[in-house]
Amino acid sequence: MKKKLGIGSIILLTINSIIGSGIFLSPGSVVSIAGTLAPIVYLVAAIFAAILAISFAAAAKYIAHGGAAYAYAKAAFGRNIGFYIGITRFIAACIAWGVMATAVIKTVIAIFHGNNNDFGLITLGFGILLLILLAVNFFGPKLFEIINNLSTIGKLLALLTTIIAGLFIVLKTGTNHFSEINQLTNATGQPLIKPMNISVFVMATIAAFYAFTGFESVASGSDDMEKPEKNLPIAIPIAIGIIGIIYIGVIVITMMVNPQALVKTKQVVALVAVFKQPLIQNIILYGALISMLGINVAASFSTPRILESIAKEKQIPQWFNHRTSKDFPLRDFLITFAIAIILPMAFNYNMTNIIVLSSISRFIQFLVVPAAVIVFYYGKNKEPILTDAPKNFITDVIFPLLGFILTGILLIKFNWIGQFTVTTSTGQIQPNIFAITAMIIGYIILPLVLFLISRFHQSSK
Repeated sequence: MKKKLGIGSIILLTINSIIGSGIFLSPGSVVSIAGTLAPIVYLVAAIFAAILAISFAAAAKYIAHGGAAYAYAKAAFGRNIGFYIGITRFIAACIAWGVMATAVIKTVIAIFHGNNNDFGLITLGFGILLLILLAVNFFGPKLFEIINNLSTIGKLLALLTTIIAGLFIVLKTGTNHFSEINQLTNATGQPLIKPMNISVFVMATIAAFYAFTGFESVASGSDDMEKPEKNLPIAIPIAIGIIGIIYIGVIVITMMVNPQALVKTKQVVALVAVFKQPLIQNIILYGALISMLGINVAASFSTPRILESIAKEKQIPQWFNHRTSKDFPLRDFLITFAIAIILPMAFNYNMTNIIVLSSISRFIQFLVVPAAVIVFYYGKNKEPILTDAPKNFITDVIFPLLGFILTGILLIKFNWIGQFTVTTSTGQIQPNIFAITAMIIGYIILPLVLFLISRFHQSSK
């Protein structure tokens, strides 16, 4: 029997899938919007993420096999909708992986070399990262489980160090700079923090929410988990709760120690700028590297299994449904990594231009999956589900409905114009051709081509 991930490892995998570069690199963006309300903003974002996570966990108890949003959409709404959700989710997950891989490579280069915009050096870094992730995954779930658990523990230790060290400094010095954030000014001398209103609060919550995304990919590898229908609904909310507590702790403490450094630093890892002690700086710095490497490990586990799940349902050729003797989907891994590097290369490793598809994909899932859970609860699904799945009106109807409504609000408030336009050096706003092209290819052309190939393949049998 092959080794599968137990509930402890699933919790750590969920934490590893969520905690990436955001909390280390860019907490200042949320603080600069919300000011002293930043901890409340992170709390609201955590509640939002928990509501959606419960919806995904509820779906997992009805559909225990891999695929996550693809499997849920297919069972609830039929093969065509499931196929579209699966393909677009896979492409966006590849792009998200490319963004995360670019981030860890650029950070390493910035630390040890200085110039992290060298195209050749970044490409070489991708090759080295491929070999590392290939080695981690090649020997099956057991080695992956060890690496995943260690990387998760490493990033948690770095964040806990931030909290403990900051608390020690505040208690030792007897000074608290938390409220000073509202007195900060920008380059023109204007107050940095805008007056709080509903629109500003929603914008800050959306910014903080992205630090909690990643839970939606965890169930993609449920075929390699023990009792996923039982363990996933327990593990995902627990992980969200742990992460929420840690995030809020980090934000509160760093604002108490040095909010100005948090907001205005130009360092790659923003949390490092808060502290002056070299030992603490190094722990946070290398913890951030472990964090970004860890989320790449998590992506290398979950993303190829989306493609494998679609192949298992015979909606793409069975060539993709193959594993090595070590129980590793090597073909899917190599194709996934190739896609993950092609777009960053095409965009000259500019992460701003390649993040759109990933964001849009999450919006689609956060609408489809809650709707699917409600369909499962009322037995209106298109395909069979686990007949013995325990139903619960609160987790299977109320939470998914809340998640659907909140996602709708997020969609309305999302900066669509900003995502599909760029501002030139002269201040002119122009269409973002790269983003628009990527959107059309990823969400219209590619799904249509693969759908036609799938139909032709099935009709030729």
